[in-house]
Amino acid sequence: MLRFDPFSDLDALTKGLLSTGTGSSRTPRFMPMDLCKIDDHYVLTADLPGVDPGSVDVTVDNGMLTISAHRTARSDESAQWLANERFFGSYRRQLSLGEGIDTSAIAATYENGVLTVTIPMVERAKPRKIEIAHGGEQKSITVEGETVSNDQ
Repeated sequence: MLRFDPFSDLDALTKGLLSTGTGSSRTPRFMPMDLCKIDDHYVLTADLPGVDPGSVDVTVDNGMLTISAHRTARSDESAQWLANERFFGSYRRQLSLGEGIDTSAIAATYENGVLTVTIPMVERAKPRKIEIAHGGEQKSITVEGETVSNDQ
């Protein structure tokens, strides 16, 4: 009996595309990360388990944030491996920073295999209240939870 699977060629193509360009299957393919905005700053968290803290590097150049790290492979030649699934090698991730980021105040910490990068917004990019004058009286409008009024 001959079976036809219309998706087998697509599966083979996908596997081929995902497995090329990064070297061996032991090389890390990506650095999982989360990015969120909290009040007036962004927080990026990236998973880097088993990475030596001295190999973690965070740089900013021309609006590009680059995170790089390296996990060294075990070099025990006498070991008889029963399972060897952990990735080793270099990780690198780049993010383009938009306007309104205070690059001089970016801070990073690495704790328990998680890199946390705090990316603050510049003062002029923070939400602010705009006063609106109406026929001799001024009213205040609340923007982002902050109210400012100008009494005459």
